[in-house]
Amino acid sequence: MEFTFGTVALVIFIVAIVFVIKTINVVPQQHAWVVERLGKYHATLAPGLNIVVPFVDRIAYKHSLKEIPLDVPPQVCITKDNTQLQVDGILYFQVTDAMRASYGASNYIQAITQLAQTTLRSVIGRMELDKTFEERDHINTTVVNAIDESAANWGVKVLRYEIKDLTPPAEILHAMQRQITAEREKRALIAASEGRRQEAINIASGEREAAIARSEGEKQAAINRAQGEAAAIVALADASASALRQVGEAIRSPGGIDAVNLRVAEEYVHAFGNLAKTNNSIIVPADMGDMSGLIASALTIVKSQKPLV
Repeated sequence: MEFTFGTVALVIFIVAIVFVIKTINVVPQQHAWVVERLGKYHATLAPGLNIVVPFVDRIAYKHSLKEIPLDVPPQVCITKDNTQLQVDGILYFQVTDAMRASYGASNYIQAITQLAQTTLRSVIGRMELDKTFEERDHINTTVVNAIDESAANWGVKVLRYEIKDLTPPAEILHAMQRQITAEREKRALIAASEGRRQEAINIASGEREAAIARSEGEKQAAINRAQGEAAAIVALADASASALRQVGEAIRSPGGIDAVNLRVAEEYVHAFGNLAKTNNSIIVPADMGDMSGLIASALTIVKSQKPLV
């Protein structure tokens, strides 16, 4: 009898432990658990300590509310210009409604993956090959908008889509490489011609500026020479006028006439001597007495002049 009571007590203890385990549930942070009561949705358990009715309620689904990266399998898309293009991308999504994520679709991950692939094929099909490489942001945004509209019924929020690889066929890659090489060579030739053109312009501009500078220098030199000559003429005239004034003053002073007479006689004799030296013949005055007469005539002319002021 004691053994029977001990067994019953042990069974009751075990049942109590199971009952407590089934009753108390601790949900981790950033998780949501869906509870079904008798096969029907009952509640969504939030993070923390939660109590459910054992054997009546059960945890049917467990969802992570964190942002989840989903690798979308590579697929071959055909562009608008009928070129095959292998596209590989990654999708980022987050569960926002645990109840809809549980009952909105049988497998929401597979659903958004298929939708991402079909949407991507549609977007690529409306674009030419060159545009697919240039407008990745447009492709990503279009795919996200299309998936997010449908994924709202599945309790999922699509955050972003990123294209990892765009791989055209090998022959297309070779053609693109040749095109890039030709374009670079073209830009190099244009740059070289622009350099030569700019060089010619710089040389012509330098020569023009040099010619202008030379002409300006010559002009300034001519001006300076003219100003110098004018200043020399003025200075010579001033000196001649000053000399004449001094001569006039000397003549008016006592003994000035006698000095003039002597000077005139000396100049006459000197001039006659020079005239005789310039010829092979010896010039002798016909009348030596005329010399004194000439000197007297010169003195008469000097005396007849008015005194200089």
